[in-house]
Amino acid sequence: MHESHDAPADSATAVSGYDPDAPRKPFNARGSFVSRCPECRLPKLNCLCPYRVAAESRVRFWLLTHPIEHYKPTNTGRLISHILPETEVFTWYRTEPDPRLLALLDDDRFAPFVVFPDDQADYAERVVGPEAVDAALADSRTPVFILLDGTWRQARRIFRRSEYLASLPVLPLKTSRLTRYRLRKAASSEHLCTAEVAAELLRISGDAEASAILDDYFEVFNENYASSRRDRPVEAPSGAMRRLLERR
Repeated sequence: MHESHDAPADSATAVSGYDPDAPRKPFNARGSFVSRCPECRLPKLNCLCPYRVAAESRVRFWLLTHPIEHYKPTNTGRLISHILPETEVFTWYRTEPDPRLLALLDDDRFAPFVVFPDDQADYAERVVGPEAVDAALADSRTPVFILLDGTWRQARRIFRRSEYLASLPVLPLKTSRLTRYRLRKAASSEHLCTAEVAAELLRISGDAEASAILDDYFEVFNENYASSRRDRPVEAPSGAMRRLLERR
């Protein structure tokens, strides 16, 4: 749902995991002059693409991404679309919601849920549990998890200021999992990054194989990105790397 340092019509968006129409600005942070893979955005020395494995799931993910997140190589939201090709990624604008997202929200084939904590009383009547996901499947509708992709502060702003989300059920993620995200400083070990949230939602929804694949891919991302900061490849294949290569 938010990156934890405070969680298919457009094929470019669905495959590469970012909005190609999002406004661009120069990436001037450390590493801005490194030659990067255009798909995974890691330095070519540490490219993730050899480990990409497409998975199938009964559920879908729509990412509502804060514009700033598109520029961050450490963003993990794009990892979801690498593994689940039907993932949709939308850039959040408070006053100009994406018309495709609005159309999808009105599509009766889908049962959308906003993944967000149930920590405030003013929307308590909208909070549902995993049984609502099971009910959607039983009704032959596709459950969709809407992830608010940004910092906790950004995600709360998206949740509060997006009128088109105000009538949707809210699904809090209940898990004992602690974050393994090592690339940004987390305010709490309980704050999972976007890819970790997606892996947990897949597991809870019964898509164990897709959850395991995404979890391994996230771990390889962690490993490769950490090695890229030392300007060297991963010294030896990890267990996650071997499992993903065996699935290809």
